[in-house]
Amino acid sequence: MTAAIPTIADLRAAVARELPGVRADLERLIRIPGIAFDGFDHSHVERSAQAVAELARGCGLDVQVVRAGGQPAVIGRRPAPPGAPTVLLYAHHDVQPVGDLSLWTSDPFEPVERDGRLYGRGAADDKAGVMAHIAALRAYGEDVPVGVVLFVEGEEEYGSESLSRLLDEHRDALAADVIVIADSANWDIGVPALTTSLRGMVSCFVEVRTLRQAVHSGMFGGPVPDALTALCRLLATLHDDAGDVAVPGLVGRSGAAVDLPEQRLRDEAGMVDGVRFTGTGALTDRLWTKPALAVLGIDAPATDGAPNALVPAARAKLSLRLAPGDDPAKAYAALTAHLQAHAPWGAQVAVSLESDGDACVIDATGPYFDAARAAFAAAWDGTEPVEIGVGGSIPFIATFQEMFPAAAILVTGVEDPYAGAHGPNESLHLGEFERVCLAETFLMTAVADPAILLHEAGSIR
Repeated sequence: MTAAIPTIADLRAAVARELPGVRADLERLIRIPGIAFDGFDHSHVERSAQAVAELARGCGLDVQVVRAGGQPAVIGRRPAPPGAPTVLLYAHHDVQPVGDLSLWTSDPFEPVERDGRLYGRGAADDKAGVMAHIAALRAYGEDVPVGVVLFVEGEEEYGSESLSRLLDEHRDALAADVIVIADSANWDIGVPALTTSLRGMVSCFVEVRTLRQAVHSGMFGGPVPDALTALCRLLATLHDDAGDVAVPGLVGRSGAAVDLPEQRLRDEAGMVDGVRFTGTGALTDRLWTKPALAVLGIDAPATDGAPNALVPAARAKLSLRLAPGDDPAKAYAALTAHLQAHAPWGAQVAVSLESDGDACVIDATGPYFDAARAAFAAAWDGTEPVEIGVGGSIPFIATFQEMFPAAAILVTGVEDPYAGAHGPNESLHLGEFERVCLAETFLMTAVADPAILLHEAGSIR
């Protein structure tokens, strides 16, 4: 006998019933310092994977802990009812390093609630994404209306180096009609979002050399250039006076559908008084659809103890974010050509690639996207989701697009503008987390039939 189609009231009650246990399990995950970076104890990543596997088994999934030369990932499967589509639920269980502990108000691996937010490393990015998937599955119990593939990666914060191999090795097990990637953000508290574009990236090093060895700054300073000054002059050519990237050959465009209030961006970024924005055009264009170039670090003598000597060589790490539509290989070639062409005073310039990743654009049309918008609107009490871009990069989304071209990819998330992901005092807005859990629960019923629309006034019909 086919199970009765649940009403929105039924699903709300089911999510409310499960939330206390979901939060307890989220706190348990936060307490595991699963950091995949080199130099950290990777036994905690193993513990984290096993904890996620246990949660998935509790939802009736057939579970494997897998790896492809990197950190462990979890795959859980439940077959689709006859004629129903399959939904892949992606998240990651690894977290960023905590950085300077003195900047944290509380222990990063001991979750604490303050003013309606849950603080802890991974509380938002992305252990809440894991638990949103678990919450939806628990809400349905044995009556999940779609096939489910739960895929929880273990090294996303460290670059997802083995992800392509994992996807290739388990392609058949991961095949789905809809892919929900819970690793992005909403537009604001109370305003949901679907992410439809992400920038690509090129990370590289540039080294400038002017001398074979350090020499006395008094005896030789004047006619003999030092590498650190040459590097500073070279880096200054990367932007024009307005702050726009000045590297020829990079792609950029305008036309974002929404824009940010200036004060909101200043507050979110923590800009100090008197500092002006860089670049031109709408702020969201500058964040989402134009290239951005930053100097992340410089290898040079520390000021304390620096000798009175001309520096023979200096190196900087550059982060280039690419607008959707740009190609990482072409962008790296353009940046390399610019740096070599602008070498000051004939200095030797060498550029080396660290890593890159593709940008992506998602065509958010079709019945599954209509179902997602309806599910979000119902979860947020009638507020329609905003289509946003993201200035950051999630290169593996392009990999999903390539491997599963027929699937609808829904990039969602649990973060809000105040989550502080990757920084000290990362936190999760608990009210928004409940809405995310509701939205995913509604979505599963909505995608079971592309004609279904969610209406807050009545049942799913």
